[in-house]
This record gives sequence, C-alpha cells and structure tokens, in this order.
Amino acid sequence: MPDITIFTDNFDTYMKGFGNTILSSAIALIGSFVLGTLIAVLRITKVKALQWIGTAYVEFLRNIPILLVVFVFFYGLPSIGVTWSGFVCGTIGLTVYTASFVAEAIRAGIMAVPKGQTEAARASGLNYMQTMWHVILPQAIKIVIPPLSNQFINLVKNSSVLGVFAGFDLMYYGDAVASKTYATFDTYIFVALLYLVLTLPLSFMSFRLERRLAKNG
Repeated sequence: MPDITIFTDNFDTYMKGFGNTILSSAIALIGSFVLGTLIAVLRITKVKALQWIGTAYVEFLRNIPILLVVFVFFYGLPSIGVTWSGFVCGTIGLTVYTASFVAEAIRAGIMAVPKGQTEAARASGLNYMQTMWHVILPQAIKIVIPPLSNQFINLVKNSSVLGVFAGFDLMYYGDAVASKTYATFDTYIFVALLYLVLTLPLSFMSFRLERRLAKNG
C-alpha cells in the first residue's frame, strides 16, 4: 500500500500542480476545439489552397510527438526574441497538437451529414459560412461526440508534457515531491490517482451525453 503520508504531507504541493493541470487542460480544450473546427472547415472547402493548408496541418501534427511541438515553442521562439514560460508554451503546444485530432474528427462528422442538408441551406439563401455554422457543424459535432470526448481525455493526460518544461503542472510537482521524499513509487501513485479524478468524470459525462443524444435521435 502507498504511504498516505506522502500525499497528506505534500497536499499543498499536489494541489498546486492539480490546479495548474486543470487550468492548462481547460484552456487547451477550448482552444483546440475552436482551432480544430476551423481546420476541419478548411479541409473540406472547395478552395484548393485552403484545403491544402488544412490537410498539411493535420497530417504534419498528427504524425509527430507532442513533445516536439512544445519544443518548438519553448526553445524555438526565444531565437526570434519571444520568451514564454513553460506553462504558456506547454498549453499552446497542447492546443495546437490536439487541434489536429479534433479537426479530423469534426471533418468526419461533416462528411457524415447528408449532402441534401447543404443543398437545402444554400437554396434557402445561406452562404457557405452560414451553412456551415447554422446547419452542418451542429449536426457534425453531435455525430462525433464520442471521438471528441476521447480526444479531450487524451488532452488531459498529454498535459503531463508541461512537466518537462517546468510548466508547474501535476507531473512537475510530482517530480518535486519524489525528489524530496525519495518515495518515487508512492509519489506517482498519488499523481496517477489525481489524473483519474480528472479523466473519469470526463469519461462518465461523455457516456451520459452520448446516451442522451442517441435517445433523442
């Protein structure tokens, strides 16, 4: 059994990391959803240049580790005179990286909406963007609730990358507790439990929302 005093004696330290992980994840969740939706729309537009940009974004970022994405912001930006904290760079990297997966999920949802919906909206006088915003995207997002939920749960877990860049997240403070107590196994058991406190409710809410949407047709 893990030594509970490791957690109780370092409760404030754990909670600092827990709070920063929640903050970073919430910012990245909103940012990746907005950016991912934009990229998804670019991917299915008839303008070839925009379509190419959206495709390049998704294919490039989905096929490299998130660690490299954050490296670009943390070590690359200072070379042009821009210096941000590990928390900011990690959160932006997390947002940019997750947006590529969100974009692909939403694009799949858009493609699943019957073409007649678009034709009917355009026939009623809506332009392309109005059709997307008012007709297609609401249906597409409803379709892809399960994969989007999985991506947001992965986002919370991937936020641990901030610890590599002194991002003051849960993993960073877990490292601090482990180096102080030398109780490595016990320390990270409590880190894992705190991540579960974040991800299990997300998983449960996703399941409930999916069932409600299915029930309502």
